[in-house]
Order: sequence, then structure tokens, then C-alpha cells
Amino acid sequence: MGVLPGARGHRGRLSGTPEYQTPQSKGGRAYDASPPNSHSAMALTVTAALLLVLLVSGIPVAIGLAILALVLDAALSSRPLWPAMGPLTWTSSTNFIFVAVPVFILMGEILMRGGLTNHLYQAVSLWVKKIPGGLLHSNIVASAIFAAVAGSSVATAATIGSVALPELRRRRYNERLVLGTLAAGGTLGILIPPSVTMVVYGLLTETSIGRLFIAGIVPGLLTALLYMVVVAFIGWRWPALAPRDPSPIRLSDLAVRTGLVLPVIALIVAVLGSMYMGFATPTEAAAVGVVGAMILAVAYRGATKRNLVEVCTATMKTTGFVLLLVVMAMYLTFVLGSLQLPETLVTFVTQLEMSRLGVLLIIIGVYLVLGTVMSVFEMMVVTIPVVIPIILALDYDPVWFGIIIVKVAEIALITPPIGLVLYVLHGIRYDRSLPMSDVYIGALPFLVVDLIVIALLIAFPEIALWLPSTMK
Repeated sequence: MGVLPGARGHRGRLSGTPEYQTPQSKGGRAYDASPPNSHSAMALTVTAALLLVLLVSGIPVAIGLAILALVLDAALSSRPLWPAMGPLTWTSSTNFIFVAVPVFILMGEILMRGGLTNHLYQAVSLWVKKIPGGLLHSNIVASAIFAAVAGSSVATAATIGSVALPELRRRRYNERLVLGTLAAGGTLGILIPPSVTMVVYGLLTETSIGRLFIAGIVPGLLTALLYMVVVAFIGWRWPALAPRDPSPIRLSDLAVRTGLVLPVIALIVAVLGSMYMGFATPTEAAAVGVVGAMILAVAYRGATKRNLVEVCTATMKTTGFVLLLVVMAMYLTFVLGSLQLPETLVTFVTQLEMSRLGVLLIIIGVYLVLGTVMSVFEMMVVTIPVVIPIILALDYDPVWFGIIIVKVAEIALITPPIGLVLYVLHGIRYDRSLPMSDVYIGALPFLVVDLIVIALLIAFPEIALWLPSTMK
């Protein structure tokens, strides 16, 4: 697989230009970029203009990336892309680490259709229903647990939402608040590992996926905890919005319900623990997860022929989408390397009279804006080839930055007009004629929480980096 700037441990300084290595050719030779010049500056301008046109045109992003790479290569590059397309496609699609993508997707699909959700939601509801905010906490806690096996925010929101919405509507909970907690809980699907988004980021930057997974645990739990604090405050201040359940909690029910979901917790511990202890690679851990998921699906009586067909179909569709984006991103990265565009940007940044924090905040701001018009995967594959060199030149840790990217992607998932989680939740409401603004308004308090978590991660990088530093 091609090497992005500095992704193999090179850590440039703000006062100098980092080494740049483009994707390798078929013969394995790395091309050395010469110092940036006016040609590179022109290439940067043309690239930005063409990318904007392609995004506005409505062309699928993967196809747009291929068109952009071919146009730039034909017009500006002295190194032809065509001879390298075969090796780039092969190395991208046959990378051992990439096998983790379909396997983790398969694990999530099995559990999503395997009868887990009802048991999980009912067990969590018994534990949290006496807290201010009542069963709204179930949405967040159940989403956090499901996220640890699904790896997808859309799947998490759709699965938990389909169970929670009818129940909370029957109990007369405020629907905007219900939708907000489901949207917030759904975003945890890409932060709490295993996360397909983290796998793609690791592939694009050649960052350790195992370290990314472990780095997401503490920020994910912190985010879920702060979501629950917001819900508890709303439930305490405005109890009519989230009425508590007056029925007593029977210990027998609690024991039975909890016992039904303990195998799921054990599966999560097995998958993440095997990576943390160094017993398994992410791909091997994913394989363990699939085996465990199949056993649970059989136990929960969800391993029907129809479900298995749907599982395989959904896995193939999602994998094909991700793989196509990754391959097209490799084409564009190859061309941008020949045009020395990443070096041009790094040189420009190093010449700015701006602090490291200022540059980082600008990058985050750009991602927040892009998140309103692009999906998470599209946003990453378009920007990572040019952003990572800058991050490494500023001496930021790529694992830490990966968690920042995922947090920004969470915001994108619940930000109009392209927030996929918002549309998923609106689609499963009993009456789709109800205003979409209900979902937007319900998600607003949790957007504030996400921004707070990003600020905490910037101020205290150890939140994300401490646990990976203890890995074996």
C-alpha cells in the first residue's frame, strides 16, 4: 500500500519541511519530491477548483476522485498514473489489514440481525430507569454497547432507534429529546471500537489500527458519560420531558436480563482485549468476533436463512463502497505526490506566523464545514492525503489526530444537511410527515458535548494516548 507523507514514523518539525514519500511504483522505487515551486502552487489551485466542481456536480465521490486524479495527471504531472494504477489497486485491495474492514462489518451485521437488540435494550433500561432522565439513558448506554460490536453509527442508530422509539413514545417522552439521544448514541458507533472509520483512517495513513482502537475507548466512554450528564440535567430540570418509570425493579428480572447480555460483553472484551494484550492483530480479533457473533446469533435464534442472506449482502455492499473509495484515494495520492502538493502545503504552513494550535483549529474548522456536505468516508479520503503531512510537520501524534478526526466525523453525522444519522432516525419515525427539524433540535445539546470533548482532547491528549501507551 502507498505510503502517505510521514506515515511511517517521520515526524517533521514546524521549522522545516518533512521528508515526503509518494506511493511506490511497481518496482518498489520511492520517488523523491523536489522542493516546491510555482508549478506546485498552480497545481494546488487547480486541484481545489476541480474538487469543488466535482463535489457540487453530484458525481459520486469515488468517481470524482478518479476523474480528478486522471485530469491532474494528464494536465500537470510528469509521472504517468496509468502504469501505476494496477499496482496501486492491487496493493490497496490486498493489504492484510484491509481484511479487517469486511470482517468487522460482518460481525456487526450478524449481531444487528441476530436478536441482540431487544435483550440489550431491556437489560440496560432496568439499570438506568431510576436516574433523572429515565429511559433516555438507555438510548445512550445501549448505543455505546452496541457500538462496540457494530462499528457503524448508522447501524447503531437504526437498530437501537427501532427498539427505543415505540417504547418511549408509549411512555410519553418528549420526542425531540428521544431523537436527540438516539442521534448522539448512534455517533458512538464510529468512536467506540471496533470502528470501520478508524480502519480506513489507519489504512490511509498506515497508522496502527490496534492503537487507534484502544485510543478510542476512553474518549468514547467520556463522550457517553457527558451525554448522560446532559440527559440527567434535563430530566432533573424539566421532569415532564422524561418521566421516570414508577414501577419497582425486581432483582429476578434484573438478573435474567443482565445474564442475556453478558455474552455480548464477553465478546467485546475478547475482541478488544486480544488486541490490547498483543495476542491478536485487528484482523485476527475481527475473525474471533465473527465466530462469537455467529454463536450468539444462534443462541438468540436470529441465525435464520433470510437474516444470513441479508448479512452477506449488506457486508458486500459496504465493503465494496469502502474499498472503491480507498483505491481512488490511492490514485489521487499518487498524483498529488508527483505534483508536490503536500510539500507545498507544508511549506506554506511553516511560513505562517501562526501557532501549532492555530493551524490545528483551522484544520478542525475546515472538517466541521466539510462534514455538513460530505459523508464521513468521503471527507476522509479527500482530505487525508494533504492534511496528514501538515499534522506530522506540526509534530502531532497521528493516533491522537485520528481520534480528533473521528470526533469531528461524529459531528458531521448529526449536522444538517447531510447528517446520515439524522435521516436514518427520521426515516424510522411512525409518521414521516412530522418535521425534520425535530431531529435537528433534539441533537443540538449533544453537538455542544462533542465540541467540549474535542476541546478536552486538544488540551489533554493523554485522554486518547494513555491507554495505547500501556498496550503490550
